[in-house]
Amino acid sequence: MRQIHFMAILFDEIVFGPVHSRRFGLSLGLNLLPVGSKFCTFDCIYCECGWTQKEQMKKGELPSFETIRKAMQETFADLDRSPDNITFAGNGEPTIHPDFPAIIDETIRLRNHYFPGAKVTVLSNASQLHKPKILGALKKADNNVLKLDAGTEEMFQKINSPAGNLSLDNIVTHLKKFNSGELTIQTLFLRGYINGERIDNTNGQELEHWLNHIKAIQPKNVMIYSLDREPPAKHLEKIDYSELQEIARKIEKAGINTSIY
Repeated sequence: MRQIHFMAILFDEIVFGPVHSRRFGLSLGLNLLPVGSKFCTFDCIYCECGWTQKEQMKKGELPSFETIRKAMQETFADLDRSPDNITFAGNGEPTIHPDFPAIIDETIRLRNHYFPGAKVTVLSNASQLHKPKILGALKKADNNVLKLDAGTEEMFQKINSPAGNLSLDNIVTHLKKFNSGELTIQTLFLRGYINGERIDNTNGQELEHWLNHIKAIQPKNVMIYSLDREPPAKHLEKIDYSELQEIARKIEKAGINTSIY
């Protein structure tokens, strides 16, 4: 049985911040998920929100569209400066919310009224891209930052532990439905052990498969990083910046912009 030996970072508000982000400047966050608990289609071994508790998800109540709209309206009206980004993040996967397409439309409407210079950014694990309404809603956002942590199915299952029968091939197939320049890929590199099994998405063959996926997807940018906070899984190692630089050079050889965080 997994035991949690770290402090999970969970949001207790629908709208939070703004905070200064290395990636997104002054960022105003949106959490569409239950406050104080994780709600996700993945169970990533490095997630700062902790492990995905299936029983907790069954009991969790998603905030209504009207509750989210009201929280955005009130916060946007009270802010005395414009954020650089309005960022969908929070306690898990935002596209799970059944009203996600309508929430995107409302966010864009309110952004246009209050902060016309701000970007709408979505951080997503790409697990819902097979749903046409979700894909269509994401294409309305200014920045889609979508997860791809593995090159092979085996590594995908070990690192991300997706719910249901979701496969890496399915994820990649739908990531390729974005036009060139419409999305950014984010990848966390790590190595170590989980349940006695070796985990390493930086090794030669694994990295080669991952690079081939990146070349096929053709994102406008790839964000690579490693562990920054203590993960819920023990025995994981942070990848050195110098090694991330080597990976970045391989991506840039393919003509794709890369950022290291």
